[in-house]
Amino acid sequence: MGARKRISAEQRKEAQKIMYFAKLRNVPTSPRKMRLVADMIRGMEAFRALGVLKFSNKEASARLEKLLRSAISNWEQKNERKAESGELYVTSISVDSATMLKRMRPAPQGRGYRVRKRSNHVTLFVDTKNDNQN
Repeated sequence: MGARKRISAEQRKEAQKIMYFAKLRNVPTSPRKMRLVADMIRGMEAFRALGVLKFSNKEASARLEKLLRSAISNWEQKNERKAESGELYVTSISVDSATMLKRMRPAPQGRGYRVRKRSNHVTLFVDTKNDNQN
C-alpha cells in the first residue's frame, strides 16, 4: 500500500471512531420494501423509533428494530454510558441493493420466466442532537 493510500485509510479509520452506526448486510428482502420501513424512522428519536418499529406490521421492521438496538449499543459502548430517552436520534439510514439470486420459473410451452430474488444492505447511524448541529 502506498503512503497516500495509507494516510487516507488512517484518516477514514479515525473518522469512523467518532461515528456510531450499525450495518445489516445481505438481508433477503427487496430494497424497496426495506426503504418503506426506513423512511418511517429517518430523523426520529431513537427510542421513539424503536416503539414505531415494534408495533409496525411489516416484516422488515423486526430486522430494523434489531439493527437500531445494535446501533444504540454501539453508541453506549463507545461513550461508556447509558443512552437516555430523548438523547439519541437516527441521523441517517440508507438501504442499498445487494446481490440478486436469479431463479427460473416454469412457463407455458417449455419456456422459463426469470425470477429475481433481491436482497439489500442497511446502514444506520445514530448520534446526539447537539453533535448534529456542530
